[in-house]
Amino acid sequence: MRRWEKWLPQAAAAILTASGMTATLTATEPAALPSVTVPASHYVVPSGGNDAADAQGYRSGCTDGRAGVPGLRVLFFGTQEKDGRIRPPGTSVSTPAVRVDDDWVVSAAAGWIRGFTQCGQTNAVLALGVNNKSDGGADPAKAGAAWATLVNKVASAAPVTRVTVTGALDGEPSWSKSNWARGWVDAYVGGTRKLLYAANSADGCPQSGPGEACSNGWTLADVHHVSTGAASTVVALPQIYRTDGVQAKQWANISSWGARTGAGPLRVVGAMSQQAACRQQAGCSRTDNSPAQARDQLAQALAAVGTSRPRLVVTDMDWLRDSDPR
Repeated sequence: MRRWEKWLPQAAAAILTASGMTATLTATEPAALPSVTVPASHYVVPSGGNDAADAQGYRSGCTDGRAGVPGLRVLFFGTQEKDGRIRPPGTSVSTPAVRVDDDWVVSAAAGWIRGFTQCGQTNAVLALGVNNKSDGGADPAKAGAAWATLVNKVASAAPVTRVTVTGALDGEPSWSKSNWARGWVDAYVGGTRKLLYAANSADGCPQSGPGEACSNGWTLADVHHVSTGAASTVVALPQIYRTDGVQAKQWANISSWGARTGAGPLRVVGAMSQQAACRQQAGCSRTDNSPAQARDQLAQALAAVGTSRPRLVVTDMDWLRDSDPR
């Protein structure tokens, strides 16, 4: 048995403890999956300078705490650039949008934790994330190492009985070459033992068969590496946005590829949906799976290829701007 196969049920149990659920490992078919109230995850759009970061984070954390929903939450802060600053999610290098530094992120995360714990009684796993867009010119090794340092800093100040701080990556083949994403992940896992939730896409990857090519020169091996293979602390939280089930089949095929080749099946802990974000912004064409649909599609696809995982968690993305009513 591979080392990570022993570790996976423990990791799943930790996540599900925060969710108030019980992990059960199934060998061939997923257990009946109950409907659950889903914790919200956010694309964070800064509303001011460093002096405003804590307050923005606090308002968001307080709202999430009052909702009373435990479990996994991801805060995505955007794209790291070569000057060490971070631009907002959903933007390109040419955007005039305000950039922030790592201190802004640390303050916003600390504010979220304070708001969540002061305004509610539940527990959370809080994953702090960026994406793999390489258009900002950041060196992947430096960027991954810097994010590991940031996650460690936030985690060291968090109340461990209520909030567990980890890292996250929105890794998508269309956003960088595979060596950029591999370099980032390798540097992150080299700098911290905190989990990395790989909330990745599998752009262009096959749903079945012997093919291994994905979009932008990536292969199944590349997607597997940045979603599980890099280290035992990397766990997969795939984007399952499409209503037709294609993305779930892509991820099941990657997991099956790992099992066949000796790399090991994916360490899938859950699914990510974006229904709330789609309700906030137009442009989602058949990519607005509900959280339950995303979770169930993935569970069924993994079972179909014989790589079922413990009961899957799910989190739903939205856009967090101070101008949005929450």
